[in-house]
Amino acid sequence: MNKKVFAIIMAATMMLACLAGCGSKAPSNTAAIKIGGIGPLTGGAATYGIATKNGAQVAVDEINAKGGLQLELNFQDDEADGEKGVNAYNNLKGWGMQILYGCTTTGSCVAVAGETASDRYFQLTPSASSSDVTAGKNNVFQMCFTDPNQGIAAADYVAANNLGEKIAVLYNNGDAYSTGIAMAFIDRAKELNLDVVAQVTFPDDSNTDFTTQLNEAKSAGADMMFLPIYYTPASLMLAQAKDMGYAPTFFGADGMDGILSLDGFDASLAEGLMLMTPFNPTATDERTQNFVKTYTEKYGAETLNQFAADGYDCIYAIYDACVKNGITAESKPEEICEKLIATFTSADFKIDGLTGTGMGWTTLGEVSKTPMVVEISGGAYITK
Repeated sequence: MNKKVFAIIMAATMMLACLAGCGSKAPSNTAAIKIGGIGPLTGGAATYGIATKNGAQVAVDEINAKGGLQLELNFQDDEADGEKGVNAYNNLKGWGMQILYGCTTTGSCVAVAGETASDRYFQLTPSASSSDVTAGKNNVFQMCFTDPNQGIAAADYVAANNLGEKIAVLYNNGDAYSTGIAMAFIDRAKELNLDVVAQVTFPDDSNTDFTTQLNEAKSAGADMMFLPIYYTPASLMLAQAKDMGYAPTFFGADGMDGILSLDGFDASLAEGLMLMTPFNPTATDERTQNFVKTYTEKYGAETLNQFAADGYDCIYAIYDACVKNGITAESKPEEICEKLIATFTSADFKIDGLTGTGMGWTTLGEVSKTPMVVEISGGAYITK
């Protein structure tokens, strides 16, 4: 075939292919509100970021399947690092983000919240629990309990249920989440005349040896240990406690949620462990069971925990507030921010979700919902 003729034929073929492709595109009326997400998808805290991302995506998919207002989630990895969180935030702004869902961890969230407050983006975090996240910023809201409120609720529960006569508190003094809950618990314990006989610390979640701390608690006669720590160090601590024959009642905060799905963890070590969590995947209500089924089919059960449920509830809270205000894909971030602030802080805005019913928010950005305590028995959560 003549090269010139061949070139003409190829050009015509490519043109037809292009036209066919253009004709198959979705209509422009499917434009979606752009929600940016930030959290660790790699690194030591990746489990939490992956859970919040997946839970949020389940909600986005459900909402979009309804028709009407559509959402688009773009989730960026910050490796639980504040500087990388700010970089992710700037990337999302360049993408055209209108609302920020995140960050997942407290340190990164504090760094990014300063940016969103200045730029006037509405921000809802699924799991950053420090009061520093919202302090002085009227645009930042939390789906999880704040650290002080969780510490207070834990002390109240311990006192009301007589869980221990002598209590030791083990916490990570290099982590704002762990320290914040521990200090609130200790202060509330004093008010309730609980006997805190030991306060023992470790410097980082990479810590692998807890024998010194456990021996100090044991020597003090502690028959209960309060553990506002994440499940990775907790898994090691529980194994070491068993090895030394120390078996007090162990009571954890929401960072303990997920310990049963930790790779290689012997679930028998957590038998009898109590923890505060707003979500129980074994609950029998229809909403929970539908979420569990959808989540496990899409992502497996490994990251099915409170953080995934918090992410799911965040997206529905954002969606409901957007619908209430007539917000569209054309709305400006600043306009959205002010409308959602007014809605979230209004007395009549309540959300029923996986992590609570009748949830509302204060003007400080704190969520109001009832904490739930579960006990691990036979490798499953049993609501107390």
